[in-house]
Amino acid sequence: MDTYDIRFPTSRELDGSDAMNPDPDYSAAYLVLRTDEPEGPTGHGFTFTIGRGNDVQVAAIEALRPYVVGRPVEELCADPGLISRALTGDSQLRWLGPEKGVMHMAVGAVVNAVWDLAAKRRGLPLWKLLADADPEWLVSQVDFRYLTDALTPGEALDLLRRGKEGREEREDVLRARGYPAYTTSPGWLGYSDEKLTRLAEEAVAAGFTQIKLKVGADLADDVRRCRAARAAVGTDIRLAVDANQRWNVAEAIEWTRALAEFDPYWVEEPTSPDDILGHARVREAVAPVKVATGEHVQNRVVFKQLLQAGAVDIVQLDAARVGGVNENLAILLLAAKFGVPVCPHAGGVGLCELVQHLAMFDYVALSGTTEDRVIEFVDHLHEHFAHPAVVRDGHYAAPLAPGFSADMHAASLATFTYPGGAFWAADLAGPVAAVPPPDGAGTLRDAAEATA
Repeated sequence: MDTYDIRFPTSRELDGSDAMNPDPDYSAAYLVLRTDEPEGPTGHGFTFTIGRGNDVQVAAIEALRPYVVGRPVEELCADPGLISRALTGDSQLRWLGPEKGVMHMAVGAVVNAVWDLAAKRRGLPLWKLLADADPEWLVSQVDFRYLTDALTPGEALDLLRRGKEGREEREDVLRARGYPAYTTSPGWLGYSDEKLTRLAEEAVAAGFTQIKLKVGADLADDVRRCRAARAAVGTDIRLAVDANQRWNVAEAIEWTRALAEFDPYWVEEPTSPDDILGHARVREAVAPVKVATGEHVQNRVVFKQLLQAGAVDIVQLDAARVGGVNENLAILLLAAKFGVPVCPHAGGVGLCELVQHLAMFDYVALSGTTEDRVIEFVDHLHEHFAHPAVVRDGHYAAPLAPGFSADMHAASLATFTYPGGAFWAADLAGPVAAVPPPDGAGTLRDAAEATA
């Protein structure tokens, strides 16, 4: 197992900026699983961070090394649930969660790398591997502990068996048309109104039927930006807004109502991702605006409660926040049981590449529909991947290459590994200010950039 701390300096163009995270450097705590078959496939996985703290995330992945190295490859690829159960079940590591936070994200990165390896060894893209799989085997991959009051293994099996009906026809549609997408690219909070308008118009021209704007820092700014976006896209394009957890419950209700004149389709992460009852209150108060959340929901148990409480209209699973493919299967099954659409989060390095597989499996072999379902798309950093996500006419094209689409180019790893990669070595060698910025909030690197 090789690990890498990969960071991209996206904060310099304000790509990814929002009300809670004004200066993210999109990053990946990345790993590669190699086998003793010299020319055989490798398994790639990662979890997404926004810069500082990526070293902590890589250390967490490293802590899992003894549980992975030396395992029989055929055994793991035949049953990735083995590694999922081993990594989430170790009592001393579990104590650090349980099943949440840095350690759980590390588990997800390793589990996803095993699925990538398994799909490559089968010669199939991951969505196809899952869609073709026997329903009983898929149920065996899910940890139903804490879920059976909402979803039993028998109910999950029924859902998957029903999902097989018409699967071939839906696969043909997917291959021909793709899966609907929406774009956040015009809406980063740090962009000027001119850039927002230009990118929104370009999104409509590219076939997108929904865009998303970041909101939550200043109401007057949000009103102005929503007005500009609505003018750019017209009334037939959906406009979603995303507060990135910025508000208290009452504030979320007040702010969303203030933006209602622009007909927002959903308000995303209006408050703490852990606040189930708060989301339920917001949902009741702001209807018909929908409530969406999930990118920071830490495990299947919180998703279960959000659904049980009627707290969300849109489930936004994340490929790299929870414990990998196995736990995301549980989340997809829960959403199918409760009849709630899944619109995956993909605002981060490599997330578009991963989540497309989960959504496409859901369409082909579980929910059987793309109605009111879209996958997020952001248009940066795809060039670093061997098999980047492809969007045409507002739809994700179905990946055809074997695996989970997680492979980064070796040159990208060499260039953007922190701190020794070619980009960062040159960057960090630049002039450094003697004193941090006056407000004390900056870091030494911020000071270096300010004087460069």
